[in-house]
Amino acid sequence: MALVPYVENPLPALSKLHNSSAQFRFADRDLRLAQDWKQLGVAAVVWDAAVVMCVYLELGKVELKGKEAIELGAGTGLVGIVAALLGAKVTITDRQPALDFLSANVNVNMPADLQGSVVVSELSWGEGLERYPAGGFDLVLGADIVYLEDTFVPLLRTLEHLCSDSTVLLLACKIRYKRDTDFLSMLRQRFTVEEVYYDKHRDIRVYKSRKVTPARDL
Repeated sequence: MALVPYVENPLPALSKLHNSSAQFRFADRDLRLAQDWKQLGVAAVVWDAAVVMCVYLELGKVELKGKEAIELGAGTGLVGIVAALLGAKVTITDRQPALDFLSANVNVNMPADLQGSVVVSELSWGEGLERYPAGGFDLVLGADIVYLEDTFVPLLRTLEHLCSDSTVLLLACKIRYKRDTDFLSMLRQRFTVEEVYYDKHRDIRVYKSRKVTPARDL
């Protein structure tokens, strides 16, 4: 069953989402990501936000070498794969139905000597968080994960659990609707939020955030 129901889309601009694979070059490697819209819906296609996030990571604005990173709602795994190729140790997560597909993409695109730097793991936001170390990551990555209002509260709970005061949170997203800005407003209640990159052609923004420690009463 698809994570999001499949609907045939006649728009030519979206036809690339229905291709069985998508090819990219990042970290000096040719990457080929399988796609499977009919079986897994939005979880199994490469969205522009993931591509823009990878472009930003390649700019070197955020240190990746030797860092512990986790990607949320990874889908095809492109962002996590690129982060690992650039030197991070990455836990790539998504919901259970997407894991076999995600693992296959990781296995195809990660060279043998770097296979150990990537772990694919189940994570449904807001659930089973005790399986992940509280504040245990240097970097939290999310590409186009802000689109369903029902997920906002569990997503924020997940971010608060995963992030320490020193964790860098990077979110790549397209601001489509008021609910997208509403999420950023919710995020600002507990995190700093700074726009650090904008891809005008794709209309994708990358936001960098850090957790804010509540002031203690004296």
